[in-house]
Formats: sequence, structure tokens, C-alpha cells
Amino acid sequence: MNKYDVVIIGGACAGLTAGIYAGRRELKTLILTKDIGGQIALTTEVENYPGTGTIMGPQLAQNFKKQAEKAGAEIKFDEVQSIEKKKDEFIIKTKNSEFQALTIVLAYGLEQRKLDVPGESRLIGKGVAYCATCDGPLFKNKTIAVVGGGNSAFDSADYLADLAEKVYVLVRTDQYRAEEPLINSVQAKKNVQIMNFTEIKEFIGENKLEKVQIINNQTKEESELELDGVFVEIGWKTKTDMIKNLVDLSERGYVITDNQSKTSCSGIFAAGDITDTPFKQAVISAGEGAKAALSAAKYIQQKKGKKIAAVPDLSRKNKENEKKRKK
Repeated sequence: MNKYDVVIIGGACAGLTAGIYAGRRELKTLILTKDIGGQIALTTEVENYPGTGTIMGPQLAQNFKKQAEKAGAEIKFDEVQSIEKKKDEFIIKTKNSEFQALTIVLAYGLEQRKLDVPGESRLIGKGVAYCATCDGPLFKNKTIAVVGGGNSAFDSADYLADLAEKVYVLVRTDQYRAEEPLINSVQAKKNVQIMNFTEIKEFIGENKLEKVQIINNQTKEESELELDGVFVEIGWKTKTDMIKNLVDLSERGYVITDNQSKTSCSGIFAAGDITDTPFKQAVISAGEGAKAALSAAKYIQQKKGKKIAAVPDLSRKNKENEKKRKK
């Protein structure tokens, strides 16, 4: 059986950053993932990742990958099917193999709910988007639509209304699940039009989105709406079957962690969108990935006696400096 100090499940911002930090601690590190980059790889231009200026999402993902491999992390493209704890170690079974690990970092993120209608998958990154914060600035002074009736949709519409020329909010019913102040804010925007009982039947366009075919699900009347972009904001799906008996989950299915990325199961850490952190952004996922890897390294040092580079105790150093200043 292949034995590792750290097995990281997920190959996006959190997982690859965890790989960088675990590798730099000279831990035998494996990253198991179905792809590289996750949601960031589906983003055209990224403008809010510090230090990069404007960079294409797939390029940023590849930069993460190269740095993780340079640090010593091994990457295998495989899908994890089960995790089992045996004493102080873990057995990770994938479709093609089996691995043994002293620690695990869960970093496989969330799966964006899609409409699953014709043209959607083909036009992702070409007008179809799932993150207003990430891609909103690309649609400045454009005509766009937001799909959904919850907080995510109305929050996105509220934000995008300050950028776009026109924003349509397409809701399947006339009942909104968003908080009332947010609904009121969106309704007060002069360039926002809420269309109730409206669903998208098809995304239309060759090299980019040109329009959508919509249907009023009460009258069954169909029409077309010319758009430059559509933000699908109908929630996320969490894959919890393989971990629900190992770690504590929130009511919404997120992994609950403390401020050191520890889960309720000793030896399992979590980072990024799969956790109960309220903000789902690449830079936050990367930071949490680093924290999870450092916590895993500390765990191995304490529990297994493995010699690794010590993590600086900044709080102790700050206290010493404070004492010097007082003197």
C-alpha cells in the first residue's frame, strides 16, 4: 500500500496550496483530484487574486499546480470513494488504487448547481458564469441576467446592478428566499427587472453567449432574451457521503472546523469551500489550505515524533517584544 504523511483530497486553490506547504515541510504528500483548479479553472479573467494583477483562471490554476509539484507534492488524478480510519491512520480508497495516510486534508470544494439545459456547459466561461465576485467586472455596462431567488442570487444582482447596464433576475416562482433588506435593495435598483415564474430553456451562442430562450412556467409562453452574460446562482452541492461518519457537518453539509483547520476527527483537517467559512473566494481557500497543511504538520510532529521544520510561534515572539518595549 502507498503510504503518505499527508493525503490532500482536492486540486484547486485550497488543495494545491496545502500541497505547497506540506511539501515544504518535507512531508510525503499526495494530492488526489479529478481535475486541476476547480471553479477557478472555469473563470476567464481573475482580477482579485493578490499579486497577479489580471490573470486567466486556468493559468492561475496551473501556476498553483507547478508550485505544488516543485515543493515535492505528488499529484494523482483519481476520485476518492471512501475513507476509513484505522487506529491513528487512514485508508483512502479511490476508483483505481488504495492509499494510507497519517493525516488527511479535505479540500475538494463544492459543486456548483447547474441548470442542466442545452448550451450551458458549452458556454461556461463564454458568458455563462457562477461567481459574480469573480466575473462581474467583465460585464461592466453589459446586459446580464441572474438566475435564482435566494440570498446568493439577490446579493449578486445587487452587486452587478452597480456594474451592468441592465440586470434581469430570473426566478422560478414569485416567492423569494432572500432576506427582506436584500430584496428591497434589489427592487429599488432602476436598472434591475425581476421576472417571476421564469426559467431558462436554452443558452444560445456560438463562441459566446448571445441570448437565452426562456419560458414562463405558468403561461407556458416562450421568448428569447438577448444577453451578454448569465450568472447562475442556485446554490451549491456538497459531497459528504464519504466523510459524514468521520467529521461533524453543519446543517447545510459544510465541514465544521476550528481556527486551526481541525475537524472533529483527529488527524483530519479541512480547507476551502467545503468548510463552513462564510466567504467562498480563491484567496481565502488558498490561505486556509496553507493553515490546514501547517496544522497537519504540527499534528504529525506531536503524535508521530516526525522531525519537521518548526512553525514559528509568532504570539510568543510578540509577547517577548512587548516586554522589551515596556522595559
